[in-house]
Amino acid sequence: MRAAVYALECRGIWSVWISLDLTVDRWWWSGAGLESQGRGLVTEDKLVLLSPALPLGWAVKLRDRFKQRDGMRNWGAKEWGQYVSSVLEPELKEEREAGGKGEEELLSERVSLWRLSGQREIFIEQSRENNDCRSYSRGNDLDYALLESEVEQLVHAVAGRSLLQPEIETLLAERLPELTGRWRQAAQLAHLQGRLTFSAAVGSHAPAAHGAWARQLPAGAGALACAAAKLPHVLWRGAVARRAVSRCLRCGSAPTGRTACAACGLMGCAYCEACLALGRSRACALLLRSAALPAVRCTAALDPTAAAGRWGLSSAQAGAAGAALGFLAERRERSANSCPERFLLWAVTGAGKTEMIFPLLEAVLAAGGRALVATPRRDVVLELAPRLAKAFPAEILAVLYGGSAERWVSGRLTLATTHQLLRFHRGFDLVIIDELDAYPYHNDPMLAYAAEQACKVDGFFIYLSATPPQEMQRLVRSGRLPHARVPVRFHGHPLPVPQHLSMISIQTCLKRGNLPRSIIHTLGRSLEREAQIFCFVSRIAHIEGLLVLLRRSFPGVVIEGTSSKDPFRAEKVTAFRSRAISLLVTTTILERGVTVPRSDVFILDADSDLFDEASLVQMAGRAGRSKDDPAGRVVFVSPQWTRSQRGAISQIRTMNIIARRKGFISKDVSR
Repeated sequence: MRAAVYALECRGIWSVWISLDLTVDRWWWSGAGLESQGRGLVTEDKLVLLSPALPLGWAVKLRDRFKQRDGMRNWGAKEWGQYVSSVLEPELKEEREAGGKGEEELLSERVSLWRLSGQREIFIEQSRENNDCRSYSRGNDLDYALLESEVEQLVHAVAGRSLLQPEIETLLAERLPELTGRWRQAAQLAHLQGRLTFSAAVGSHAPAAHGAWARQLPAGAGALACAAAKLPHVLWRGAVARRAVSRCLRCGSAPTGRTACAACGLMGCAYCEACLALGRSRACALLLRSAALPAVRCTAALDPTAAAGRWGLSSAQAGAAGAALGFLAERRERSANSCPERFLLWAVTGAGKTEMIFPLLEAVLAAGGRALVATPRRDVVLELAPRLAKAFPAEILAVLYGGSAERWVSGRLTLATTHQLLRFHRGFDLVIIDELDAYPYHNDPMLAYAAEQACKVDGFFIYLSATPPQEMQRLVRSGRLPHARVPVRFHGHPLPVPQHLSMISIQTCLKRGNLPRSIIHTLGRSLEREAQIFCFVSRIAHIEGLLVLLRRSFPGVVIEGTSSKDPFRAEKVTAFRSRAISLLVTTTILERGVTVPRSDVFILDADSDLFDEASLVQMAGRAGRSKDDPAGRVVFVSPQWTRSQRGAISQIRTMNIIARRKGFISKDVSR
């Protein structure tokens, strides 16, 4: 898109502004708008229209790169025109090299100077002939009362969001159809009031504060650098490397190319492919964000006994939740470019992490704040939604994922997949990231950037994980990351410690057409005790052949296989949970989020490079989750004994030791 851009001298201070509707700006600066806000009239100040229709990315650069210079008050249209050309020289050169128009055509509508004189706007000078130069009235054609009402509706609708123009129009069509086609005036007035920010979706500079009344906060490089200092390097490596170059301000990724664009008329308009699934982010695309408000303060620490009674928490759960709430209640000195404080809830698989976040959500909501629970996977969102709705029946719960019908629902409590966070900006006082070590969030700087942008600068992050990344574990050990450990499951029994079974690789078994007696015997023992068996393999290609061998070995047992490519995965998992399937061969797609009461776990080719320590711990965590069968079996099956297997067993044993030391496991509980 194209937008107007102008420089304004107000009481001796120059600033540059972008406009979606100059009628609103003329009305505002000539006195009517300021007078309506009780701020008095502007007298004898200048407005310099640098361009009535410039490619948005160029207009943003003029705004963000602007620095006041001596003598600007005496500049004429010629000097201002030279200034515009000098700032945009790299862009003009790129456009010429791409075969686009020259400077004379691109900047054909030249600078014009106006004097703001309280009651009217008086034309002074223009750098080329224009027969339409005249004085403008204070904008009496604007219905201020109606416009202000529309501003309130628009600001409320986009609160805490980061939206491209098509998304704004879709939102309004669904929620405020009366604003469709006329939202630009309301957006422009909200922008002048400091309640909305404008930027190009792809650019290299953060929006600057404008004028004495702007309340805009910088977004981008400062927050990104701050995040890099506090988050594990593994989560931010890619984003940090891009902070000094052009990037998508929605997802933090570098633009991947330039193409001709009908919207702005340029031959080389930069675009981003990383977040293309959520709409086209281009250098000329408007990215509208609501201005951030201060985060609420949670003042009361949790009484573990009260939490245990209200939410049914165990002593271990209540202690961890109490530590997290004490963290939320702390008051910290923050710098202007600070970023959200962070806390890790390190809880073993099956510890009941969801129940532990209920007191945290309750505290933030009670203080009048907004809370977000984000998880990488859609199926976890669908599983958590009814539990959150039941826990907080008085709150409107927005449930967001790809294809969700509630994508424009506005509530104080939001549950979303991490990809949906790309549509938020400084909207939440508390952001809880579940399964931060899981695909696709793990090692994806785009999603880490989105999560950072969704939280208020002075808000809080709570991370939930049974297997936090190694970098985060190092921060915990060094004391640089506040945390609480929950080393025991809700039922108070120790975690099953994996055993090792030496066996040739599955690939060799498939070539030979049979399975060793050792694995058949071990599987048979689990079937005899009527356990549901998770049989994890490292490759999808092994599933069908392994099913043939297993069915031949156990002809009377219902055995199925599934993977990420199986269209009937959900139905098979349901059948497995209901005991209609006794043995399920699967990949790491089921390493998380699946609870089967009486289950054993076999991990075949446990020495595979595709199974790291975290994935082995997560797969092992499928066993022993029920209080009726807490000692489920876990077997690592492989020809070799690897560092990842030793590390997984060490981590599980360490948690059991901590749990016993803290008295969470009774001494008379047998293994």
